[in-house]
Amino acid sequence: MKRTLLSLILAALLLLSGCKAGQAVPASGERYQASFLTLFDTVTTIIGYAESKEAFTAQAQQIHDDLLIYHQLFDIYNTYPDIQNLKTVNDNAGIAPVQVDRKLIDLLLFCREIYDSTDGRVNAAMGSVLSLWHACRTEGIDDPESARLPEEAALKQAAEHTDFDAVCIDPEAGTVFISDPLTRLDVGAVAKGYAVEQVCRSAPKGLLISVGGNVCATGPRPDGTAWVVGIQNPNGGDNLHTLRITGGSVVTRGDSQRYYTVDGKQYHHIIDPDTGMPGTYWRSVTILCDDSGLADGLSTALFLLPQEEGQKLLDRFGAQAMWVDAEGNEYLSPGFSDYIRT
Repeated sequence: MKRTLLSLILAALLLLSGCKAGQAVPASGERYQASFLTLFDTVTTIIGYAESKEAFTAQAQQIHDDLLIYHQLFDIYNTYPDIQNLKTVNDNAGIAPVQVDRKLIDLLLFCREIYDSTDGRVNAAMGSVLSLWHACRTEGIDDPESARLPEEAALKQAAEHTDFDAVCIDPEAGTVFISDPLTRLDVGAVAKGYAVEQVCRSAPKGLLISVGGNVCATGPRPDGTAWVVGIQNPNGGDNLHTLRITGGSVVTRGDSQRYYTVDGKQYHHIIDPDTGMPGTYWRSVTILCDDSGLADGLSTALFLLPQEEGQKLLDRFGAQAMWVDAEGNEYLSPGFSDYIRT
């Protein structure tokens, strides 16, 4: 894939040109925004200040290229030259271990931690179940009149092959082996946030990076003030709130983006491992957290849990959240309101 930005939107909108990782972005310079569509099947946006368009473009291109590496490694649908990615691992389930990049090893170790921490609510080994929903959702969007749900028997059979213990990760050998030939990996619950976190750790200070709504601030704006990040209303229209952040991540998980309709009822993509069906507790959950990968995982877990159980997870990881239910009622963790601007 050619590594180019699909679009560069220049506006009096923050990034530093030519600075090394960890250096502060200067308070001077124009504000720019770059957007591209080549990563994780979503829109990626980078905002920053720079002394020139060329300097900003170079910095944005580097961030794009760094994210592209993770995009290709975590892909379960496509192969790439000279890359052993998750599709390669899935294709070799029950056959042989696959030698993979250390970045993929680290992701799967992180997935194991999230799996254990959430009692399986966030399970990267649920690919067999998720693939059934993905196929029906794709068909239903393409041909709404023929939209259907996955067959119950197929879901039950697939659910028998979602044990993360079947994923054998050998960090020393650098290999991954799925011992159950019917188990499949799908890291969609954490992939974007994890990739954003890894790239932001080495990015210049003072940027705002968003990958499909996984928003990470690498520090305050150059003048020391906070970034303003909106929380999408699951019913559409204006944002529910705007938040002030000077670092860390804001991640929202909801039912309003990836869904399809069967017999007049909408079915979204966040699947409860206990039922094999879309979760029904909430319309959306927004997480505030220092780590974007953790925020991504927590947003899925809390979406599939009652508020009290979700709050226990937040307390464990020192994160904050806002839940929105089907009636539009909002529920905030104790420290969330400190970040609300409007």
